[in-house]
Amino acid sequence: MFRHQGKKRTLSHNLKIASLLSFVAGMVNVAGYFAIQRLTTNVTGHFAFFVDEVFKLNFFGAFVYFLYILFFFLGSFVSNFLIEIISRINDSYVYIVPAFIECIILCLVGIYGHLLLNGNQNIIACSLLFAMGLQNSLVTTISNASVRTTHLTGLFTDLGIEVSQLFFYTESEEKKKLISSIKLRLTIISFFFIGGIVGGILYSRIVFKTFLFTAAVLAAGLIYDTVKFNVIVLSRKIKK
Repeated sequence: MFRHQGKKRTLSHNLKIASLLSFVAGMVNVAGYFAIQRLTTNVTGHFAFFVDEVFKLNFFGAFVYFLYILFFFLGSFVSNFLIEIISRINDSYVYIVPAFIECIILCLVGIYGHLLLNGNQNIIACSLLFAMGLQNSLVTTISNASVRTTHLTGLFTDLGIEVSQLFFYTESEEKKKLISSIKLRLTIISFFFIGGIVGGILYSRIVFKTFLFTAAVLAAGLIYDTVKFNVIVLSRKIKK
């Protein structure tokens, strides 16, 4: 699900990566909000808060929200920058590196988050926003912008458009394509929602260790993908 790109990607690949990463994002979204009362998977709301602080002439507060936006951008930038560099050397594990960095960040927040809770909440927020920027850029690149997993506004917009098109597109091929796209949108929304519920329940019980669990889920997906890829390669060699 991480390795295939372009024409090699199928709906199945996109559904798998959408399920995994939207579940992770849903957990981070809720656990992050419970921890520091900040949005940590997207920056849409932070733009409004940034402008509000500017109008209040609270420039430090505005600067903090600017940092939130910046770190999400930096995560996206770093993710694609690494993908471009590694693809020119060896593209076998090109998408594993950004996902691995995301795992490390989530682990660090899970281990040290409670120490930063008093007085250093902005470090937690910037770290999680950077990680989500990494993830959003990664999955956007892999899926040719078919999958986005860290926020739902655009998804509901696309879903509304595509559901309305069902009433007008009658050709079987067009309808099949639309239904596949709707299925993908609903999968992302559902797993984001499920991840949010799981994240909320876990945070109420194990607090910052929730992020360790989230990192473990992402790592399990990476391991599964790597093992499956190696098994396929080995089986092809044996057949030859």
